[in-house]
Amino acid sequence: MTLVKFKRPFGNLLRQDFFDMDDFFDSRMWKGGMMETDFWNGKTVEPAMNIKEAKDHFEIELAAPGFDKKDFNVTIEDGYLNISAEKKVAEEEEKENYSRREFRYNAFERAFELPENVKEEAIKARYNDGILRFKLLKKAEVEKKKPKVIEVG
Repeated sequence: MTLVKFKRPFGNLLRQDFFDMDDFFDSRMWKGGMMETDFWNGKTVEPAMNIKEAKDHFEIELAAPGFDKKDFNVTIEDGYLNISAEKKVAEEEEKENYSRREFRYNAFERAFELPENVKEEAIKARYNDGILRFKLLKKAEVEKKKPKVIEVG
């Protein structure tokens, strides 16, 4: 393991009077670091998630506060559970001497490869208190047949 010196994204801007512009643009923030992450480049950010396994089912919980049930799009395709959500909110206020326009946009996408032992037709989803929950029932396990030995004559 190699130890690498951590460079602050904004250099030592907060601790010194002189701002080193070269250090700022050569930092990790701009070269393959912070600016390459989803948060900075305009892509969506994935919500936090929990997966629990019980004897007869799986449970998936996604933290997605601020959405409505109608904002979600959930599909099963080629063995994947695809979850996406998008919400746009725009507000306008016109007064005599000013106008105010605000907007918000939230979106995310997640995909999960489903195990072979999940009943795709029985997947259920519900959204409550900012948490999107899925229950994935398992198929009954079928005992594998022992290989039959054939004697060569």
